[in-house]
Amino acid sequence: MVNYWIVGAVAIASVCWAEIIRDFYHVVSHYWTPLQKLHTWHHRVFRPNLTAVSETIYKQAHWRHDVPEGAAMMVLGLLLWVVAYFGLPEYHWGAAAGCIYTLGFLLSAIARACGIKGADELTDITHQPGDFLTPPGKWLVNKPYHWRHHFDNQNAYYCGTFTLIDKLMGTALSLKGKTVAVTGASGTLGRLLLKHLHKAGAKVIALSSGNEEITLDLDGENLPVKTVTWQAGQEADLALLLEKIDILVINHGINVQRERTGEAIANSYEINTFSAWRLMELFFLTVRTNENIACKEVWINTSEAEVIPAVSPLYELSKRALGDLVTLRRLDAPCIVRKLILGPFKSNLNPIGIMSPDWVAQQVVKQAKGDARNIIVTINPLTFIVFPVKEFFVSLYFQIFSRKAISEIKEAAASEKSSAKAKIN
Repeated sequence: MVNYWIVGAVAIASVCWAEIIRDFYHVVSHYWTPLQKLHTWHHRVFRPNLTAVSETIYKQAHWRHDVPEGAAMMVLGLLLWVVAYFGLPEYHWGAAAGCIYTLGFLLSAIARACGIKGADELTDITHQPGDFLTPPGKWLVNKPYHWRHHFDNQNAYYCGTFTLIDKLMGTALSLKGKTVAVTGASGTLGRLLLKHLHKAGAKVIALSSGNEEITLDLDGENLPVKTVTWQAGQEADLALLLEKIDILVINHGINVQRERTGEAIANSYEINTFSAWRLMELFFLTVRTNENIACKEVWINTSEAEVIPAVSPLYELSKRALGDLVTLRRLDAPCIVRKLILGPFKSNLNPIGIMSPDWVAQQVVKQAKGDARNIIVTINPLTFIVFPVKEFFVSLYFQIFSRKAISEIKEAAASEKSSAKAKIN
């Protein structure tokens, strides 16, 4: 008797195999000269608004890249079917799914190459001009995600349909050339984030409440970093600077330890919660164009205290409040919002921390390049279970019992754009 579950599993595996072949074909096309010469046509086709430079180049790009890519997928898909035929003779026909799936890509590529009317609009979705309606996809490649491959960094964002290969390769986010600002830059983690972001190719800016210029220790050499002084409560003073920032890392905070006075409560919520929230909102207002939507991000250090006791009640309460606000606002955020869920590392705020802050900073950058939207760095295994569950249900609750705010953000951004132009002029 045929087990249809096994047939289904073989079918799914064959489709995944086709996508893996496509993504690796794309990667190889950037590094192996014979394919690189063909693939170059694909990068000659589009302007930044995704309109084609010319119809001739558009057709040639498909003959030179998309059609050979589809052919390679088909050949290796048939090879998988042959392997299944001998290895799983009762279930081998499930592998036909991958071939049928690939055939759709191959025929659509040929249709575009031949210039058949409407083929591009129906089958070339990630290259259609128009406004970006959402930030880059997390698991599925959408238009903003693929736009970055053309106009942010051509040696990243390789995936065609699913983003898994980019996540595994660390090419789901390119930091090269990005302008990244980090608050709390004079603190232990702030300095190390600046260091590892710089090593990843970013242009870093230190946002600090202190007056001293921040320097980075790079293999024994001190590198001065552009330092901007600001204070909690003065977030609006950073508005014009945020216009020029690609990634804002909100990392500042305070830990009053065992205090529970009214002043300690006010300071904890003002610095840990509301200052961070105001900066996030200001940054959202700078996201107006397709390029902004594709490339701008905000990372917010809400800490493991969102779900795990930190032996500091006010730190926990204020960070949980921030975490919930971020969860609520990123439902409608115009750009990618990442949470940094960090366990106890040794720092001035936490002298009894266990983890190395340098290792924590390395892991934050590494996971961000793998497009983790919730970056968890901890030695506590419970956090890896508790936080995703908490985040899922809190996010679901907010979606059910609150209204979308997309129009509000867009209207505010438009107003802020006019205000910023007036200030500049």
